[in-house]
Amino acid sequence: MNSIDPVHSTGIPTEAEIVRRATDLIPLLRERAERCERERMVPAETIQAFQEAGFFRILQPRRWGGYQMHPNVLNKVLMELARGCPSSAWNVMVLGVHPFEVGLLPPQCGDELWGQDDRVLVSSSYAPFGTVKAVEGGYRLNGEWLTSSGCDHAQGGAFVGGRVQENGELVFRSFWVQRADFEIVDDWFVVGLAGTGSKKLILKEVFVPAYRSHVIGAYDQGSHGAVENLYKMPFFYVFYAAVSSVIIGMARGMVDLYIEHMVPRQNINQAVGAAVNDPFIKGRLGEAYAKILGASSRVLANTDEAWAYAARGELVPLEVRIRHFATNQFTGGECFDAAHMIFKKTSTRGIWMNSPMQRQMRDILVGANHITQNQDNIGDLLGGHLLGNPLPQPNPFGVKPAMVG
Repeated sequence: MNSIDPVHSTGIPTEAEIVRRATDLIPLLRERAERCERERMVPAETIQAFQEAGFFRILQPRRWGGYQMHPNVLNKVLMELARGCPSSAWNVMVLGVHPFEVGLLPPQCGDELWGQDDRVLVSSSYAPFGTVKAVEGGYRLNGEWLTSSGCDHAQGGAFVGGRVQENGELVFRSFWVQRADFEIVDDWFVVGLAGTGSKKLILKEVFVPAYRSHVIGAYDQGSHGAVENLYKMPFFYVFYAAVSSVIIGMARGMVDLYIEHMVPRQNINQAVGAAVNDPFIKGRLGEAYAKILGASSRVLANTDEAWAYAARGELVPLEVRIRHFATNQFTGGECFDAAHMIFKKTSTRGIWMNSPMQRQMRDILVGANHITQNQDNIGDLLGGHLLGNPLPQPNPFGVKPAMVG
């Protein structure tokens, strides 16, 4: 019996196909990684390759030409791309998550963003650096928003976060700001992930209509009531899991480089000979790989479990969200520990500036510092919840005091 290839029958690639495209790009990304870091932004031709591969369409609503796929498709793509160039993968993560967020807004926003070109990208800066004031018909934004990764490639503007007083309550909102409404300032001089181009955005008296905003931590039928099941997934959950997936890919890239480094190497200890016979070199690699594999399996399994609810048109229960949201945040620390463990075994060879291992290590260091990898605070929240303590206010689950009890 002849089977129909989903790629050709629907125009949407299968999961296996789009992940394979990511894997096939690893050599090219490794070749461009030094240039990416030197220029402090992902090359335009790399973004073009990502566009052609369909990576930015994975979570984009089908209504506007997207694939509207399982979030783990994006996670698996990120785990591959970051093996080649962490900064480039980070741009795919940031620019690739925002089509999901557009799916949470009124359709008018998607029509305005993608009506002329459904390939337009959007960056972000969620930390509430600037000020927001509620005004008639919307909000007035002023100030500076830092670290907007990939903003040079985002002609569709940016999502920026801000706190605003509404009905006597301080609310954390996300606002879609069009590209003409802000200035980009190149202040991205950092120790790692330099190629992400995470520059500052400056907004001056920018009016954002109410329909271009949503309460970023909200999670109920009002905020995630779209007919399409993908958008039953919590936004914070999808975003945080994607960040964890990039860091897993970075650590996998360190394993790749470590193996390439060690296989031809001769140990200074004549009794051991080839480095591959050194029990400590083998042991560190085995332990590091186990840590990385464990983190990968957890993130993918958590997302699968959440998707099982969303695929039935249901919201993910609070207990499940707490467990997933919290445990995914341990990824950065675990992957940094794993990468550092094997980096130390490269001795002086790993520290030269022409060694890709030192760049990979620095990128992992910065990735693990991201707010989505805050294992200290989230460990306290998770432990307190397990012990029966009420959730703190505010919390990342959209739960208000009356709902916690």
